[in-house]
Amino acid sequence: MKASYWSLEQEAASFGPSTRWSNKDMDPVPPEGRTWTTWNYVAYWVSDATNVAVWQLASSMLAIGLSWRQALPAIAVGHIIIAVVMVLNGTIGARLHVAFPVLNRSSFGFWLSYFSVVSRVILSLFWFGIQTYTGSECVYQMLKAIWPSTARIPNQLPESAHITTSYTGLMCYFLYWLIQFPLMLVSPQRIRHLFTAKSIIVPFAWLAMLIWAFVKAPAKTSLEPKHTVLSGSALSWAWLSALNSALGIYSTLAVNIPDFTRYAKNERAQFVQLLIIPTAFTLIGFIGIAVTSAGEVLYGEILWDPLHLIDRWDNRAAAFFAAFSFILATLGTNISANSLSAANDMTVLFPQYINIRRGQVICAVLGGWALCPWEILASAPGFLSFMSGYTVFLGPFAGIMVVDYWIIHQGNVDVPAMYDPRGRYRYWNGINWRAAVTLLVSVTPNLPGLINNINPRIGVGNASLLFNISWLFGFSLAAVVYWSLSTLFPAHETFMDRAVLANDMLNEKSQVDSYGTKSNISHAVEDGTKSGEVVAAQV
Repeated sequence: MKASYWSLEQEAASFGPSTRWSNKDMDPVPPEGRTWTTWNYVAYWVSDATNVAVWQLASSMLAIGLSWRQALPAIAVGHIIIAVVMVLNGTIGARLHVAFPVLNRSSFGFWLSYFSVVSRVILSLFWFGIQTYTGSECVYQMLKAIWPSTARIPNQLPESAHITTSYTGLMCYFLYWLIQFPLMLVSPQRIRHLFTAKSIIVPFAWLAMLIWAFVKAPAKTSLEPKHTVLSGSALSWAWLSALNSALGIYSTLAVNIPDFTRYAKNERAQFVQLLIIPTAFTLIGFIGIAVTSAGEVLYGEILWDPLHLIDRWDNRAAAFFAAFSFILATLGTNISANSLSAANDMTVLFPQYINIRRGQVICAVLGGWALCPWEILASAPGFLSFMSGYTVFLGPFAGIMVVDYWIIHQGNVDVPAMYDPRGRYRYWNGINWRAAVTLLVSVTPNLPGLINNINPRIGVGNASLLFNISWLFGFSLAAVVYWSLSTLFPAHETFMDRAVLANDMLNEKSQVDSYGTKSNISHAVEDGTKSGEVVAAQV
């Protein structure tokens, strides 16, 4: 029961001033750990694009009155914008080889950065549980295809439990959780192989569903008759809302993409995101629209959830393999977007006790069971709306990070200081007040729209329209405000003539240690001291 029993074995290369501030998984990735190539990032994004949420994103745009010809450009434009931000923040991770929670300290300040980190952990835990519940639907469809009697298993739980012993019930949920759990113990360097497998299998399965849709219900009967019923300003706001939805679906990863690009072999390896993100997401969006439209013609109702569509099929083999493709799609997405991200953030909160593997186990237990996602889905639609509306914070987060690194500091940052609470990124008591003011200014205008989104009965007038462009508005306003404050009131102690990277630290340490001298650079980065000069002096 002693806390010391659970302490991680500390590596000698830890970057923090003590074991309290860093561990092996939190340290910059060493050269031998930088294994992700261009093709790994292609596989990663094809893998992330093929998930149920992206399928439903496109289909839901038809529900708000857009035609498929209007929905597809919204998806494409949204993902072109998010791809640019993804590469800007991803390049920082590929260049510095540090995770988002550590990198965030250079722009928000050592202690203020914990606001975004804790927010990310909470969101990841909830979405992990919800995605696991989606995976249990896939398990049910596979079991039903093998044993049709599965659908007739009697329910032994009361209605108040909000989950059954049969349909997407505890049995299927537990089976999916067991399937998913071992993959969460695989290191980030090796989990890329799962994304590769998913990027090959799932797209072929979904293309087969697209072919089925066009054979059963040709485009002239399923797509061509669909026209928008909107016009004027209503059409404009609906299109902007669709654009914001496209931006929001992976706005979280636009912030914490350094968690993955830090494993890149070089900066160029992740540049392919500019091309693959808009291409993959637009293609999957079209498949979702086409198959859903065909389902409407065939079954007389709009089946936005593809698993509900599969449930109507008489061909058990087709249902099994289609459901298998969705279970693989959900596995990859849940690990990449939720459990790995949560684990990276947890390592920063408790580096002495939590590494990436332990963080994923905690996420599996808390997100998968303690939060009871079936209760959330059954009784808290407002809470789900709040989580979806969290883009009001994510846009400003991304805007501050991009401006701080590329414009304010022009890439000249101090990696060792990011691990030192007394270093140059302490700002004012660990808070960069410029970032705090920026968040206040850029988030507040969107709060009335967020409230209305959670509870439509609360009227906020035209302020609800601003929420339709919450990510674009928050990102743009935050970028302008943060640049203005940092230019008018510069934090002189954070400016440097050149960047001090992880490689500088590792090279300096090996040279100093070769003389039998103990090295500790982190203490030298406080009070505005230039770390580059310190490194040179010690060597």
